[in-house]
Amino acid sequence: MSDETRLIHAGKAAGALAKTVGPPIQKGSTVLLPNADALYDDANHLTYGRAGLAAQAALQDALAVLEGAVGVSLYPSGIAAIAGTLMAMLKAGDEILVVDNVYKPVRRFCDNVLKRFGVAVTYFDPGTPPGTLVAGASTAVRMILMESPGSLSLEMQDTPRIAELARERGILTAIDNTWGAGLLFKPLAHGIDLSIQALTKYVGGHSDVFMGSAAARDPVLVRKLADGVNHMGWAVSGEDAYAMLRGLRTLPLRLEKQGANGLRVAHWLRDQPEIAQVLHPALPDFPDHELWARDFSGACGLFSFVLKPAPDVAVNAFLDTLKLFGLGFSWGGFESLAIVCDPQLKVRRHAHDYGGPLIRLHIGLEHPDDLIADLRRGLDAYARLAG
Repeated sequence: MSDETRLIHAGKAAGALAKTVGPPIQKGSTVLLPNADALYDDANHLTYGRAGLAAQAALQDALAVLEGAVGVSLYPSGIAAIAGTLMAMLKAGDEILVVDNVYKPVRRFCDNVLKRFGVAVTYFDPGTPPGTLVAGASTAVRMILMESPGSLSLEMQDTPRIAELARERGILTAIDNTWGAGLLFKPLAHGIDLSIQALTKYVGGHSDVFMGSAAARDPVLVRKLADGVNHMGWAVSGEDAYAMLRGLRTLPLRLEKQGANGLRVAHWLRDQPEIAQVLHPALPDFPDHELWARDFSGACGLFSFVLKPAPDVAVNAFLDTLKLFGLGFSWGGFESLAIVCDPQLKVRRHAHDYGGPLIRLHIGLEHPDDLIADLRRGLDAYARLAG
């Protein structure tokens, strides 16, 4: 054979791979099949690399163990996981009930995409009693989408009861469980049909990779999720799947530390004169604390607090004075973050007056004493301009 041919076909078979603690990262769009019969036998053979190779399969298996699921689908981002789940389950003429404290990009998807394709969207107050919510659902309602706790104002729903009542009416239930990270809360074990996560956050843990997942126990729903990914042509890379799997290994340790740090900071904030209220589900005076204590095994590092009323210039001074807290969206990484939530609250259908500016913190792995000192400097700046 000529050099051209030999160079194309040389070095293809690496032989048996050395056994490592992580899966191999395979790069390939083309998958070579063993024989002609296998070319179109996609029920028994992987026929194209977009479906995922070793690292993606290992991540799916690990997430299925975490979630107590029969199957897990992967998506290129958290919002893609929610969008993909909704598109896989809903059709024109259906209606979906969406909790009003839902993640802002989910509302954007519902209002700009689902409605355009003939799916009616109704937002419900997170404080609606389960019986009232489900009994009031029209015959067109196909799904109820929850987020508990909400990622800004932390309201919770009685998700197991909603799931129980919805099942009696043939309504699917889904939840954005990113706050619980599949570890602190187990949606599928509590009767919810579909558990969705932005893996970008706690599972990744390092603020450097995007991914989402959707998990189910019902094989029919597992198949629908997988078909939806295939129909839309979504894919995640082997490198990103490997990074997620690596983050998953340390998830319990990081969540335990960040949860403890968060509670330490939350307790301190409650005693500060500039603070009107701390919204943390693990605090006994939190309105939905009993739901959290019943269903969750712990807390993550995300919570909010309400400042006593002051002009926007004081809020900006508080944020701008912070040195250890980055000012940025997303959360779940090793670092601490802060944002003001009020601009996002304006789009809600069910307005709630929190009594002052709402600030969200994500507490990372820094020493809590250092974070407390940073917040105190910010509150001093706030007090000087609060008037």
